[in-house]
Amino acid sequence: MADTLHLSADPVDLTAWLVDIPSVSGEEAELADLVERSLRAQAPHLEVVRTGNSVLARTNLGLPGRVVLAGHLDTVPINDNLPSRREGDVLHGCGTVDMKGGDAVMLNLAATAVEPRYDLTFVFYDCEEVEASRNALGRIEREMPEWLVGDLAIVCEPSNGVVEAGCQGTMRIEVRTTGARAHTARGWMGVNAIHAVGEALRRLESYESRVVDIDGCTYREGLQAVKIAGGVAGNVVPDSCVLTVNHRFAPDRSPADAEAHLREVFDGFDVVVTDVAAGALPGLSSPVAQELVAATGGTPVAKLGWTDVARFAALGLPAVNFGPGDPTLAHTQQENVPVGQITGCVDVLRRFLT
Repeated sequence: MADTLHLSADPVDLTAWLVDIPSVSGEEAELADLVERSLRAQAPHLEVVRTGNSVLARTNLGLPGRVVLAGHLDTVPINDNLPSRREGDVLHGCGTVDMKGGDAVMLNLAATAVEPRYDLTFVFYDCEEVEASRNALGRIEREMPEWLVGDLAIVCEPSNGVVEAGCQGTMRIEVRTTGARAHTARGWMGVNAIHAVGEALRRLESYESRVVDIDGCTYREGLQAVKIAGGVAGNVVPDSCVLTVNHRFAPDRSPADAEAHLREVFDGFDVVVTDVAAGALPGLSSPVAQELVAATGGTPVAKLGWTDVARFAALGLPAVNFGPGDPTLAHTQQENVPVGQITGCVDVLRRFLT
């Protein structure tokens, strides 16, 4: 392996080089080392620091605004989809979509956008694809908060090369029922907790999801049963059952609003919240965000999943998703990205930033 990446090379080639360095969550050290060495060697105009397996770089030009660009270095586990391969105008391989294409865009700009009209901060961080407690952005926020200050955050997650604004919130709950055990030969002597959850399932089946327009972006909420657990043995009436439900809610709802809504939907049941993450409003009213949208020449759309734009929004930064790749291919064995989206994102961001 080379000691450094060629950051000013064709960003498609840069993407392939990044993809060919495995960096499953928790195993990003090799890639972080290479990114750090490359930035120090080829971007002398940037201040570069290392924290764990995250690499941060920024200009300090005293310009009137600052744009933060963020991308995670880790991928989900490899699924027989390495090394990368190019077939015509499409690059295949683990991480091409989520999100080494976006990382390549950032690295190319870090090395070549030497006279920006905003000060720039680049955040390459680890452990995004695992539990939130390990996400390095949380550590950076606690220990180095000055590195996450700016007027706009661009998370270069896959967005098909268009601005995906804000993101939905997500909440998981457990709907719990209790009963009384009995021998199934004398079932009338017990109370079946699995049967008792049937009403909750009927409510889910008839549930009509809310569709919300915010700043011209349409957020479609969802409420889905994702797991059910119960049962003791093949001849025992079960005395407990747990139905796990995932709610994706539009960013005009707070986590408290979402919880209140779910308790209303499942009124009469024991409901326990097990996980929650707030969404992020589109933030498109920000003048800097409007300039980015103008540079894309397209129409922003809503982000229907959850991304780290929510972390930036919670810090008071307008934040959007903008990067190459189809998000529906993320985490699949078939990850692939049109090379035109990689170069297109570089062109848009260069036009916006310089």
